[in-house]
Parts: sequence; structure tokens; C-alpha cells
Amino acid sequence: MTEHDAPTRRERLLLKVLRPTPPPLGLGVVVAAGLIAAEVFLVHLLTQIAPDSAFGALFLFGVLVISASWEFGLALATSAASAAAYAYVHVLENSDSLVPAVIVFTVLALLTNVLVGQSRLRAAESEQRRREADLLAELARTMLREVNPAQMLDTASTRLAEVLELPPGSAVLGAPEQEPTPGQQRILLHDGATPVGSLMVPGQLAPGDARRVRRVVPALEALLAAARDRETLHRQTADLARQQAALRRTATLVASRAEPDEVHGVAASELARSLDAEHVSVVRFENPEKPEDAGEDGARSVQYEVLAAEDEDGDESRLVIGERFRVGGHNVCTIVFETGEPVAVDYAEATGPVAGRLRRRAFVRGIGVPITVDGRTWGAVVVGIGEHPPAPDIQARMTDFADLIATAVYNSETRAQLTRSRARVVAAADQARRTIERDLHDGAQQRIVSLGLELRATQAAVPAEFPQLRGRLDHCVETLSQIHTDLQELSRGIHPAILSRGGLAAALKTLARRSPVPVSLSIAIPTRLPDAVEVAAYFAAAEALTNTAKYAQASEVTISARTDGSVLDLVVTDDGVGGARTGTGSGLIGLHDRIDVAGGTLAIVSPPGAGTSITIRIPYRPRA
Repeated sequence: MTEHDAPTRRERLLLKVLRPTPPPLGLGVVVAAGLIAAEVFLVHLLTQIAPDSAFGALFLFGVLVISASWEFGLALATSAASAAAYAYVHVLENSDSLVPAVIVFTVLALLTNVLVGQSRLRAAESEQRRREADLLAELARTMLREVNPAQMLDTASTRLAEVLELPPGSAVLGAPEQEPTPGQQRILLHDGATPVGSLMVPGQLAPGDARRVRRVVPALEALLAAARDRETLHRQTADLARQQAALRRTATLVASRAEPDEVHGVAASELARSLDAEHVSVVRFENPEKPEDAGEDGARSVQYEVLAAEDEDGDESRLVIGERFRVGGHNVCTIVFETGEPVAVDYAEATGPVAGRLRRRAFVRGIGVPITVDGRTWGAVVVGIGEHPPAPDIQARMTDFADLIATAVYNSETRAQLTRSRARVVAAADQARRTIERDLHDGAQQRIVSLGLELRATQAAVPAEFPQLRGRLDHCVETLSQIHTDLQELSRGIHPAILSRGGLAAALKTLARRSPVPVSLSIAIPTRLPDAVEVAAYFAAAEALTNTAKYAQASEVTISARTDGSVLDLVVTDDGVGGARTGTGSGLIGLHDRIDVAGGTLAIVSPPGAGTSITIRIPYRPRA
């Protein structure tokens, strides 16, 4: 008992006076005799002091004391003895009115005895009920704080014996189906018409104990009902928290642009864990745009592939990732494919290979929801249900995960389409560059060279007496030579011939020689790389050198390019002013597009005053 639970002085006094069992009878007789003797002596003494006064009412004091503390029999005897003492004193004083006085005194004594006894009983009962209420409140706290139902009943039983003032272990709370032991009686506790528990008490109870048991039964029923509601709410809250955590983990994976295959497995695993399901699978319909095609046996030619499967059972009937089945029959996948709606199917009526395998594993029902991507039924999420009933909101939970899978698939398909589109644009631009470079080299540049040779021949044929004409022809030849040089520079910027002929290593060396800022090269590229990789890396390095020359105010640039057989690492670093940002010019944005199309990554680190570093990683497959 804590300090807060210790009884107060008033409570201790009430426990002394209103005790449930009276003091010993012998003590009551001694107290009654002593009180009557004291009353006789006191009345005799007061009569000597005031002979004309009547002090017979003093004999009621003993009656009050005995009636308040002992049983009715002793109180009645005390009333009779007090009446005799009063008669004795009254005879000594005045014998004329003895009979009326004794009758009046006896009536008053008996009335006092009854009233005080009833008041004591009512006060004792009130105190008992107060104690029962306090103990029931403590019992309620015990029951509502305990999470484990079995532990709650054991703890409550210990407190309940104290509430009912029964021996320890003689009052037991249990489940509704618990049977009484010999010597016990069972009282069923209900919440409305639903049994919520049972109270085991001794088979034979004293009347007072029986009254306390009857009084406490409604409170116990209310407590058990509240505990059951609390347990249900706690379970629902825990289930909701578990479901939200599973959805959050899956959504985080989707937001991080994870591959759909990874999302499928995680979604199936998280859904199985949140539903405590024995089987969860994710399937994809192949070629669903032609559902009218069917084989000779009536089964659809459309197949569905198992992308992920979570199974508790590891026998041969479990689904395996990569398995394919034809759509057809009466089963979850076929109905979802045909209707695009959630469905629940009883496996006793289902047909098809998957339904048969799950039925052999004692599953009784299958529930499926569609995975809808861009308006089409892309696949389905399927849950196998055993004997235990499913959660009432199982379809809503499955739909949440199906939506996440659909988002991951849609994002992946969109990214793939965008990458293909950008690759086509970049490839077309590169092809146009090659065509323009070839046309310039084979067309305009060759004609300019031929024209220059013809002019030189004409100049040589001019007589010496025409020096002004020879000078004009010489100026024309110099102008054509400059035009030829300009076209060569222009063709290199469009698509350098050295890149096609010598590869990335030779092209980077050419860039370094032409750079106005000194370049330190470190190249380890032993073989030719795929064209797309070489072109992306070359233009990235060219753009970086151009930006360095224009804006960086750098004194040196370092280019490092190396491969490990599957990844090209290109790093361009300068010691300039830094502060470069990808969104300030079209050059760096174009580089991002090129690197993305090549399947690589580009990172720029450019703190103000500390130079700029561009890091490019492009994975590739070696040339055959």
C-alpha cells in the first residue's frame, strides 16, 4: 500500500466504530455493566447537588454506546438493565410515578436501541460500499492498464478477493467458457447478450458475502466490456500502425525510383506482414490488349507471370517467381483481368492450376485487386486466405499496395519512354552532325582546296609586268586558305573526325592541345568504347573546357579518364573561381541530357572560390 493509499484518521476512526464484526460479547457485557454503574453513581451524585432535577435521561447513554458497537441482543439487554437501574433510582426519589416513568424510559431506550442500531448498520453498509467503490476503481485501473488479457484476469482476481472480503484465491475471474471446480459456483458476466467472462466464487456464501457479490457483478461486467473494447481498439490501432509503416516503407522505395521488380517483392512482403497473410503474390498480365484471343480448349492465350510471391509454406505447391499461367477458368486472376475490379473467390468452386495448388494448401478463399496502369489492367495482387477470417478492410489495404505498384510501374515506363525519346533525339542530332561534317569535308572543303590550287596556277601564269594582278590573286588564295581553316574548325565542333577514327583517348588529347587553358591529362582507356559513350564523354569534356576558358579564370585544368571494362569514369577539374550551376546555361543542361541518355550520372561540385569539378560515370557494354 502506498502513502497515498494509507487510511486517514477519520477512516481509521470509522473502521473502529463501524467495524463489520462487533467486539467480543464478554467485553460488551463488562462495558454495559460499567456504564450502568457509572450512570447510577453519577445520577446519585447529581441528585445530592440538585435534588429537584430529574437525571433519568443519563441512563440512555449506555444504551447509545452499546447499540452503536454491539449486536441487537446485547443492546436489548442493556436497555432492560438501564430501565431497571432507572426504576431503582426513581423509587428512591419518588415512588408515586414509577410505572409511567419506567414505561416511558423503556420505550425511549428501545427506540434509541433500534434507531442507533439501524444507523450503525446503514453507516457500516455505506462505509463498506465506499471501500468497495475505491477497490473497484483500483481494480478498473488494473484491468484497463494490463495489455495481456490472461495477465489482466489473474491480476484482477487477486484484487477482487479483497473487494469481496473473501479469502485470497476464492474469487477468480476467467473466460466465459471456464468451468468451475468442485466447491465453486460460476456467475456468467455479459456485455448485453454476449458473454465476456465468468466469476468463480465459493459455492456456499454468507448472506453478506452474497450481497457483495451481487453488488459487484454489474461493475465487473462493465469493466470486462470496457477491457474488451480497449483490447479491440488497441489491436486495430496496432494493425493500422503496422499497415501505415508498411505502406510508408513501400512508398519510400517507389519515391526513390527503385526498379519495379524490387518494388514488387517489397510490396508483397510488406502486405503479407501487415495482413499476417499466409500467401501474397503479384502477377503481371502479358499482352492484355488482345483478350479475345483464345486457344482450342477455350483458354485465353493471354498469360500472367508471377512477379513476386510470399508464402509461409515451402512445399512444391508454392508459386515461384517467373512462372507463367494462361488466363482462363474461374479464378481470381482471370476475373480480375476480365472485369478490372476487386474479387473474392471461394477455392472450393475455383478452377485453374493456381487455384488447385492453393486449395491443396488448405486455403479456402482468394482475394484479388487489379493493378491499373494508365487505364489498363496491368496485373493483380492476390492474397490467399486460410481458416481464419480476413480483416474487414482487406481489399482497401490490398488496393493501397496495388496503387503503389502501379505508380512504380508507370514511373518506370514513363522514364523508359523519356529515355528512349531523348536517345532518339540525341542519336538524330549526332547523325546530323556526322552528315554535316562529312558534307563539309567531302564537299565544301574539297572545292575550296581545288579552287585554291587553280588560283595558284592562274597566279603563276600571270606575266611579270602585271604585279598588281598577281597580288590580288595571292590575296584571294590566302582568303580561301583562311576559309578552309574556319571550315575545319567548324566541322570539328560539329563532330570531330578524330573521335570516329581514333576513339575517345585520341579525341581528348586533341581537345587538350587546342585548349587555351593548360590541360593535364591522365587517360587509361585501353579499348574503344561504344559510340554513344564516346560521344557523350567527348562533348562533356569539350563543354567543361569551354566553360573553364570563358568563366573559370583558371590557370590549369586536369582531365582524368579511365575504364574498368564496364564503367567509364571521367573527371574534369579546374582551379578557377568556382560557383558553376547547372541551371544557368544550356551547355550543362545539354550535358545532363547526353549523360542521362547514355545511362550515366553527372555530378558538379563548384564551391565559390575553390574551383569546379565535374564527375561523370557511364556504364557500358564492351564492343563485340
